[in-house]
Amino acid sequence: MHQGSVMSQLFSPLSLGKLSLPNRIIIAPMCQYSAINGEATDWHTIHLGQLSLSGAGLLIMEATAVSPEGRISYGDLGLWNNETQQALGKTLNAVRQYSDMPIGIQLAHAGRKASTGKPWDDVGAISPSDKNGWQTIAPSAQAYDEHSFEPVEMSKADIGQLIADFASAAKRADELGLDLIELHGAHGYLLHQFLSPLSNKRDDEYGGSLQNRMRIVMEVFKAVRAEFNSNKPVGIRISATDWVERGWDLEQSIVLAKALDELGCDFIHVSTAGLSPLQQIPVEPCFQVPFATAIKQAVNMPVIAVGLITEAQQAENILSEHKADAVALARGILYNPHWPWHAAAELGATVNAPKQYLRSGPHGKPSPIK
Repeated sequence: MHQGSVMSQLFSPLSLGKLSLPNRIIIAPMCQYSAINGEATDWHTIHLGQLSLSGAGLLIMEATAVSPEGRISYGDLGLWNNETQQALGKTLNAVRQYSDMPIGIQLAHAGRKASTGKPWDDVGAISPSDKNGWQTIAPSAQAYDEHSFEPVEMSKADIGQLIADFASAAKRADELGLDLIELHGAHGYLLHQFLSPLSNKRDDEYGGSLQNRMRIVMEVFKAVRAEFNSNKPVGIRISATDWVERGWDLEQSIVLAKALDELGCDFIHVSTAGLSPLQQIPVEPCFQVPFATAIKQAVNMPVIAVGLITEAQQAENILSEHKADAVALARGILYNPHWPWHAAAELGATVNAPKQYLRSGPHGKPSPIK
């Protein structure tokens, strides 16, 4: 117990739809750029295995492309054929032997931000003629920046295929026994490219008005929801602002969030940015939390806050002050893979750990792990 026997909010249970989480620490999706032809490798088994022993309430796997051209890089994970499904299944089987942490997957298409190198190789966009590159697609034939290659504007048939690809990946995710799907509508990738007037210059029913720009997100959500087990949650991650004048912003995000809420969306994960190189981001601790709070006030579904949340008390305050329903960590949990243990110790709570590690609790103090 903590602060005169007040229970920690961070370590209280949370329901996302019908999925019950033991605490409100969520591991955000983090690209590993370590797949081969979209297939998970031993790296994924080691990486996800480590994260699954951290004591967090939920692990959301990295952005997983619904088609080969939807990958950010040639090293991205995919879920578009039997081979990618089987490779991921092998990794999940290994992880699940030793952890019962709920595992979700983020389904994604990178659109005009696809066909890049791995970040540590520092090559940026790769030409469609290169062996590791391909022709990108987008709502409009407008490149991300002057260093990127121009995408092809998607036809109606392309849009239909995209929706079918998301639905097919959702079916495969269900067959793999994954507990949750997060749609990637953030960070300047394809769904976000449709949402933002800066990247969507279409004049058909998928462009122009806010309702038209939202249309593909609604259609993808409905298609995924129809394919994924109705007892398992489907939610979305969005960028609540482009941080650019006349771009996608909080006001439009609230309209989208309310529309998804009415469709039965189970959660919304609120990030920002990634659409335009013109973005001006005021990066500081909790800088994205006010966007999550504004959306929380407008919807019934749980809202996940993310972005430079690094300290236990900081995370606790976000929840106890009703600024969000859960907090997500990304880089912070790579830097400190037992962050939830240390947070539990600080907040007077306990967290599940593998029995092989139970003797590692701090000497002479109550152990936060059980």
